[in-house]
Amino acid sequence: MSEFLNHDYPKGHPLWSYVQENALVRELIAKLEQSYRHLGEFGKYFGELAKIERHLERKENQLLPYLEKYGKIEESQAIWSEQHDIRNGLTVIQAFIRRCYLPNIHYHAPKILESIENMIEGEERDLFPMAYELLSEDEWIEMRKGEEEIGWMIERPPAFPAYVHPSQDTQKRRLPFGVEDKVYYDEGYLTPEQVNSIFRILPVDITYVNEHDQVVFYNRGEERVFPRSAGIIGREVKFCHPPKSVDQVLQIVEAFKDGRQDKAEFWIEFRGRFIHINYFAVRNGIGEYKGVIEMSQDVTDIRALDGEKRLLDWE
Repeated sequence: MSEFLNHDYPKGHPLWSYVQENALVRELIAKLEQSYRHLGEFGKYFGELAKIERHLERKENQLLPYLEKYGKIEESQAIWSEQHDIRNGLTVIQAFIRRCYLPNIHYHAPKILESIENMIEGEERDLFPMAYELLSEDEWIEMRKGEEEIGWMIERPPAFPAYVHPSQDTQKRRLPFGVEDKVYYDEGYLTPEQVNSIFRILPVDITYVNEHDQVVFYNRGEERVFPRSAGIIGREVKFCHPPKSVDQVLQIVEAFKDGRQDKAEFWIEFRGRFIHINYFAVRNGIGEYKGVIEMSQDVTDIRALDGEKRLLDWE
């Protein structure tokens, strides 16, 4: 089995179909190499292998025209020439099978089988990865539709793209935007301006204290639960809380640092509103303590919700 079969093309994708066919071709070649002395068996497997014509036709009529659009003219011409030679070889072997010319089969068949193996190795090593990088998803979808008229060596592949619920969609796609001015997060890219805009509209007060107990960030929302000012940045957290609550805050921080806890939750009545407060330990990928996030939210109106609202009502 070729190492290049490990490329994870989406199921039903035109390249996925090519790779599935290549797996079948390798199986047939292995069977042919074991049946040279049995003409009937050899003829049966070679008849199956001859269906590679559909593989070749799809490349010539579907894949190569797209590559030529991207300037891959020399590559396309080389593939046409290679496939012409393979077709001629297949025709010769088929003629020998019909005439039961075993010595001729023994002499010529290994050469044509080797040519086919070299072709599919080249596809998986060079051609398919290059095409996967060049073509857009819309082009692959269009190509998949066109393949219906030609057919496949294998059973009809599944539809592409198959419907996948967004919550289960893990496929990485070519990005339609540049990333030079953006920061990569666990899933996605944002500019500093976008990050700031997102924090500004969140209906939650967020304050971040680093691993040195220094306040390094808070979001400036439209309506904060608890007031903050720029003077808080850089101060130690113990100087940012009233005396009656500072001991509890420090107790939380110490429990987070020690790894004994990861979350502390409170809810209070404040100026006639119901406030929900969470403290979360911030840790890096190997579990090291990197600070604490305080999140406060006025959930008075949320608690009062009843029934359902399924329609948009901006009136």
